[in-house]
Amino acid sequence: MHKYMRTIGFSQYTARPDMDRLLRKLSKDASRSDILKGTGKDTFCELRAETAPGMGVAIAGRLTERGTFKQEYYFPYVENTQITSRADCSIQRHTERETFAGLLDEYRVGISLIFYMENSMEYRLRTQERLPLLPKGAALSGLSVQGKILLPVQKTLKQTEDRKKAASKRSSLIEAAKRGDEDAIETLTVEDIDLFSSVSRRVAQEDIYSIVETCFMPSGIECDQYAIIGNILSVDRRTNRITGEEILLLGLECNDLNFMIAVNSMDLIGEPAVGRRFKGQIWMQGNVAFD
Repeated sequence: MHKYMRTIGFSQYTARPDMDRLLRKLSKDASRSDILKGTGKDTFCELRAETAPGMGVAIAGRLTERGTFKQEYYFPYVENTQITSRADCSIQRHTERETFAGLLDEYRVGISLIFYMENSMEYRLRTQERLPLLPKGAALSGLSVQGKILLPVQKTLKQTEDRKKAASKRSSLIEAAKRGDEDAIETLTVEDIDLFSSVSRRVAQEDIYSIVETCFMPSGIECDQYAIIGNILSVDRRTNRITGEEILLLGLECNDLNFMIAVNSMDLIGEPAVGRRFKGQIWMQGNVAFD
């Protein structure tokens, strides 16, 4: 069973037979369906059942000759309508099945950001119809099965502005360094040494979470899972229409990236509020926008 089904309000479904019955029910009352004609009589279909505003379950499979739906895989999704990044994006197919991963060369994060492509069906339909496939941005969202609320780091308005300017300058330096600019590479090296020395001195007397305001780093062996600390920009509470469980939809700012994450209220320690911080591990999804 999918680990992140509990995120969108299905924490009670822990047995495979129960999950199978739920998926059959969701297949029957799906609010959206997309069909991809294959060679011969092969027809691929994706059904989407919304369980709360902006989130639900995508069920993919094939249509038999008799018109019945045979499920192959499923995954929970959370939609984000705002573009998170307009960095260069490449798309690659997963090995196991015809799903896709997106890769963003996002300088603000400092790593190649990999996410599970939530609108892979749109990509496949565009490929089949030979429509333009040039990505112009990605709207990212995350699903979390556990998290904590941290207090914010106290800072003045000037410190906030200085941090934004420093982050913008560092992004420009990283971009220049990737083009082979030796001065940019040297500057980044010196800054990293100074940063390491500063953190080493401060950590002896300060809490690590007062030094690190936000962070974004890979977690575990799966490439689309990350450990994050992000500033909470918005809090929205939604209810799963089937189970009645409450899901928290948090707007986060992390390393100057703005995106949405969902977490079951039972899996969150602390009371979320704008200005506080979220700490947890997320499965990153993304909706790629095409020209």
